[in-house]
Amino acid sequence: MPELPEVETMCRGLRPIVGCRIEKVIRPKISVKPIRFQPEAERFCRELTGQRVDRIERRGKRVIVVLENGYVVFQPKMTGLVSLTDPPDPDHIRMKWLLGAVEKESEHQVSSGSIEVFFWDRRGLGTLSFWTAEQLEQHLGEGKLGPDALSISVDQMCERFRKTQRAVKVALLDQKLLAGVGNLYASEILHRIEVDPRTPCHRLKVVQWERLHQAMRDILEEAIRYEGSTLSDGTYRNALNQSGGYQNHHQVYDREGEVCRKCGKASIERIVQAQRATFFCPTCQRRAGKRG
Repeated sequence: MPELPEVETMCRGLRPIVGCRIEKVIRPKISVKPIRFQPEAERFCRELTGQRVDRIERRGKRVIVVLENGYVVFQPKMTGLVSLTDPPDPDHIRMKWLLGAVEKESEHQVSSGSIEVFFWDRRGLGTLSFWTAEQLEQHLGEGKLGPDALSISVDQMCERFRKTQRAVKVALLDQKLLAGVGNLYASEILHRIEVDPRTPCHRLKVVQWERLHQAMRDILEEAIRYEGSTLSDGTYRNALNQSGGYQNHHQVYDREGEVCRKCGKASIERIVQAQRATFFCPTCQRRAGKRG
């Protein structure tokens, strides 16, 4: 967390800065664990200063700010977020940009005044990188990052997943196979298609992969419409420091012990897979060979 819907929401929230020029880059003095910069922080700040923002992109679970000369890559990881207003607290602001007025108009741009951009990270696990086009492809190109979850085809998905014996929930988290899906949405996707998360990928039939692919698109697009999920810790916020709304539509994630909203009978269970929590309904997602 944040996953594809939250990061896509961040990207859309940053659209007002397109056309603006970065006038100043500030690293607030804080007493908590520092985040990692690439290159080192002082050079990072120098490289950005004076550059114009050309566009905003997303690759998997990363926000990419395309400048006229290079790419700024925000990797939020567990608790990072990019905001246009004051984030949850001042103690964990890792970087602040001051941007001037836009140089040309578009439907997403403001016409005058200045804008502030904050990168906030409570746990300090996120990273900030400034890369050339070659470095971007070296780190996030083919072979490093799989096809995006909103653009991958069914055929691509079958080809990439069907040969592995890993549990389907674990495989969905592998960003080299598929970019964008994380722990939360993998649990929701598998519940919707009624597949046990422990099922090995090679045992799923083509029709199940087709259903998984459709459910993945539907859930991710729906979560984007709700601007992502804000969990009980309140960490994730959109660019205007407002909560997402998709957490109110979760069927299994973080609902251990609660009655399944689909079958209305079983209680949601929690197991650990690859050191990550998995939530599922033992009735809707009955394990192959098991009888109720």
